Amino acid sequence: MAQKPHYNPVTPEIVDELRQIVGQKYVVFGDIEKLETYSHDEVPDPRYAHMPEALVRPGSADEIARIMKLANRERVPVTPRGAGSGLSGGAVPIYGGIVMLIDRMNRVLEIDTKNLMIVVEPGVVTNQINELLEQHGLCYPGYPMSLETCFIGGNVAENAGGAKAVKYGVTSRYVVGLDVVTPTGELLELGGKRVKDVTGYNLIQLLVGSEGTLGIFTKIVLKLLPLPKASVDLLCLFKTADEAIGAVPRIMSESGIIPTAIDFMDQASVRTACEYLNETIPYEDAGAMLLITVDGPDEDLVERQYDAIGEQVLQAGAIEVYVADNSTTSERIWRVRRNLAEAVGLISPHQANEDLSVPMAEIPKLVAGLQELGKKYDVPVFAYGHAGDGNIHARIVMNPDWTVEKWREEVQPKLASDLYALTAQLGGVISGEHGIGHKRKQYMPLVVSEVYLEKMRAIKRAFDPNNVLNPGKIFDL
Repeated sequence: MAQKPHYNPVTPEIVDELRQIVGQKYVVFGDIEKLETYSHDEVPDPRYAHMPEALVRPGSADEIARIMKLANRERVPVTPRGAGSGLSGGAVPIYGGIVMLIDRMNRVLEIDTKNLMIVVEPGVVTNQINELLEQHGLCYPGYPMSLETCFIGGNVAENAGGAKAVKYGVTSRYVVGLDVVTPTGELLELGGKRVKDVTGYNLIQLLVGSEGTLGIFTKIVLKLLPLPKASVDLLCLFKTADEAIGAVPRIMSESGIIPTAIDFMDQASVRTACEYLNETIPYEDAGAMLLITVDGPDEDLVERQYDAIGEQVLQAGAIEVYVADNSTTSERIWRVRRNLAEAVGLISPHQANEDLSVPMAEIPKLVAGLQELGKKYDVPVFAYGHAGDGNIHARIVMNPDWTVEKWREEVQPKLASDLYALTAQLGGVISGEHGIGHKRKQYMPLVVSEVYLEKMRAIKRAFDPNNVLNPGKIFDL
């Protein structure tokens, strides 16, 4: 059984040192109202929140290094934080201490069109990257669904994915260089503007997805791709979820085409989102929906590809296929998917937001299992997500007839255990893109061995001997 680590409080003397490092206006201490904002991320359950003792906003790698040396000397925990849009409690200071907000480090340092690279600081809003790249005919394709609010540093820390991961992969595919401050305050340069590099251990890929536990990014080098010149979306309605999910592997195997995105929404998700948006898409007879994107270098190629995919979808049982070949209609159909979380949130704030990843062929069993668990526990279940890469999200909402105490203390823990056990049986894991944080860490033994966990603990100890950087996330020491 892991013991709770002991840390020292943030004293006025420590705050004075922080102010000397970053400047007085970039430190918050003793202001409960301001600090409360940084006590939680987007996880709605207040049980996963915890107040910080201080907030610091560094403006350079040197300042971050000095803060970390101070934290090690005083044995004070530091929790790095980007936009706070996470869904695992990963940026929550569960042992108090200092929250380090990197919003001031928000510069695009270089757009290198010759090497197809961009160099950014971690506080750049992800959406701004592609807005800047468009005029150069380039794009960064590794972004998640929340690209308009999240920071690129958080994306790298979580190895974020998104709808386009089917064709383009997730964040880690594009990170070729990192400048990092280690937990002990050392400056570490990794990689650079190189596509190939096998010079020793691949520490870049170790740090990508490490959830802020092994280092704080100060500079990120991303590989770019040419901007597709044509893109078309297909909205495909099916009578049943089984037919929709069953069509996914067929689309790729029979057509020989890898779409840019294949997103799935079950009947409850489609209906709830459309009603929330007052959308007039004729969804009433649909038991599920697929959203498919195809892009490429010219319109003729994209047209041939979406025709081939549409034919396979109809043969797989689609009752209707709508083509969105301009930005207005594309936005109309994708906003149904993007607004689902807000729509479900209006039903009840008490819900579990899960992020399951299984082999693509196992998605039908996972979706069926989700519905069975909904019946077993008498709760509404909304299943949706990135069917093309095996990543299904599930929003499970509290029965309105229950008390919050019953939901949190009796139902939700049992339901989560059953859900994660099912996912493990299907060869899956408990997070595909949202991360473990401290929300899911107790369930890690369901999907990884104790040997696996101990190797990760050994890596954490090597990087962070005093366990001061984002402690209590992913696993306990």
